[in-house]
Amino acid sequence: MPKVKTNSSAKKRFALTGTGKIKRKHAFKSHILTKKSTKRKRNLTKTGLVHKTDEPNVKFMLRVGK
Repeated sequence: MPKVKTNSSAKKRFALTGTGKIKRKHAFKSHILTKKSTKRKRNLTKTGLVHKTDEPNVKFMLRVGK
């Protein structure tokens, strides 16, 4: 039986924490930044966590154990 490949786009976007949660980056920080406030841009720089309802899908793409 062949090995199952990890989704390449997912492994670039997500990282697992020590407790098994999934870290992600915020969207809307790449362009059109002049109209966004400094506070908003600063908060978008910080990492967030994937919501618990989306975790199974992301873990499947990363091929993390069940």
